[in-house]
Amino acid sequence: MNTVSPLLQVRDLVTQVATPDGARTVVDRLSFDLRRGETLCIAGESGSGKSMTVLSLMQLLPKNLARVTGGSAVMNGRDILRLDEGQMRGVRGRHIGMIFQEPMTSLNPVLTIGRQIAEAVGPQFGLSGAAMTQRCKELLDEVQISDAARRLLQYPHELSGGMRQRVMIAMALAQKPEILIADEPTTALDVTVQAQILALIRKLQAENGVSVILITHDMGVVAEMADHVLVMNKGKDVEHGPLREVFHHPKDEYTRKLLAAVPRLGEMTGTDRPKRAPAEAKAPAKAENAAGPVLAVEDLIVRFDIKGGILQRPVRRVHAVEGVSFTVNRGETLSLVGESGCGKSTTGKALLNLVPWSGDIRIGGKSTRGLSRSAMRPVLRDIQMIFQDPYASLDPRMRVGDLVAEPLVIHKLASGSELTDRVEYLFRRVGLSAEQMKRYPHEFSGGQRQRICIARALSLSPKLIVADESVAALDVSIQAQVLDLLQDIQNETGISYLFISHDMAVVEQISHRVAVMYAGRFVETGTRAQVFENPQHAYTRKLMDAVPVADPDRDRRRFMPNEGELPSPVKPLDYVPPRSVRTEIAHGHMVWQEA
Repeated sequence: MNTVSPLLQVRDLVTQVATPDGARTVVDRLSFDLRRGETLCIAGESGSGKSMTVLSLMQLLPKNLARVTGGSAVMNGRDILRLDEGQMRGVRGRHIGMIFQEPMTSLNPVLTIGRQIAEAVGPQFGLSGAAMTQRCKELLDEVQISDAARRLLQYPHELSGGMRQRVMIAMALAQKPEILIADEPTTALDVTVQAQILALIRKLQAENGVSVILITHDMGVVAEMADHVLVMNKGKDVEHGPLREVFHHPKDEYTRKLLAAVPRLGEMTGTDRPKRAPAEAKAPAKAENAAGPVLAVEDLIVRFDIKGGILQRPVRRVHAVEGVSFTVNRGETLSLVGESGCGKSTTGKALLNLVPWSGDIRIGGKSTRGLSRSAMRPVLRDIQMIFQDPYASLDPRMRVGDLVAEPLVIHKLASGSELTDRVEYLFRRVGLSAEQMKRYPHEFSGGQRQRICIARALSLSPKLIVADESVAALDVSIQAQVLDLLQDIQNETGISYLFISHDMAVVEQISHRVAVMYAGRFVETGTRAQVFENPQHAYTRKLMDAVPVADPDRDRRRFMPNEGELPSPVKPLDYVPPRSVRTEIAHGHMVWQEA
């Protein structure tokens, strides 16, 4: 195979970006080959230059802010870096297709799916009218989107994340390109949808003979997809070789660090303690002890009416959470795990009265039912939240020191030098320096911004923190650092966590107990060992099977067509949820099935 001339040959690629201090090199003399039918994975953390590499090849760099200053990229005898914009339009889509990281921002929200796919097909095939509609439908069928004719008339916001990503794949393959570039195509997706998308890309690659350049920071995805691996760090190629050679005999310390940071499902077998819990740590206090649980939730229901018609009356209802009950004890981490749309985040928001709910929520023994905003304020000293997107949850106009100090000011707990000292302590506690307090959120990396959010959540010394997908968008090495930080804080202070996630490998590392959610309800709860070492519900096993494993010797999963997505929570007004029957497998290990 190595004797065959490469389809794409990149040599000494250099890309620079403009900064106030002058040009900065973000891709530094990068070279690689891509052969027909193979998958090259470019791996590395955020900021390593992965995406800038493929944007350079596609000539999609932001004008006046970045440019290619050296090197060549030869495809079919032409250096595509030397083509003008008109010539590149003939290359994009027709010879090189691209799947972007976030489909919701890549799709036009005001155009139907059919219109956007038709634009991707373009005039090259001489199609119009019914013939174009049929071609668009065939593309959706090819990527296994059900009811394709109806989907063509829908808008992006009406599709799930997995469906939107499939639409992006269909558009990228519309003109049958020779190369498919996938830039972090599964980062924001649930592990089950991620497994389907990766298997789908492999299936389409085998059918169409397309070569794939896959950009990712997840070494589990690399093991699942790659033939060859290129590891980047600070714009440079630090390791490059066949998949098994890179995984089994990594030569560079950075590669070894990436591989070591990957959470591996099953490595916690035999213990109920989280990964970094001290050996002498005792189990968290039981709910029935004298102090009682930090949090007790009984029959929590969250529903939203959808209004319509001239009079804007309720026409349908969203059943987001349906009758969940649980407790969290002092010093304990309870993880809520499930796919997007199952009700995890809505449950967390209900605890802080951010959405309307019914049932009973007790924080530190005090019921929050019916509390006004002012009456809820003292309760919020005991419960705080870390949101998924740290950048969106930090005011870009405020200095980060003021953002961390804000809860202390609002609750009138500190002022003057005492306030400054407290904020400095919090910054040091999460691994940041006091000098960084004067900076703005955009001056920090994603991992640092999440540390700032943790410092803000800790400012009131709460008893419970709701961590809503708090590490989902982070690189694996940064993710490991944030998880270690959360565990260290728990070991020192006895704080409790409600950890919301869709990643079973991460949940296994940090949890004392686990609750698996599906369609607004619990389907299985128990200790970490009970759920992970003896999963009883089919959905729990499905989540575990979908976790990408950083093992190149493992058999790659086959594509299973039309694997069902979560049932829609939108129901008629007269809908009555079916009754669930609970079965106790062992003490504390519960499984629910529909009656």
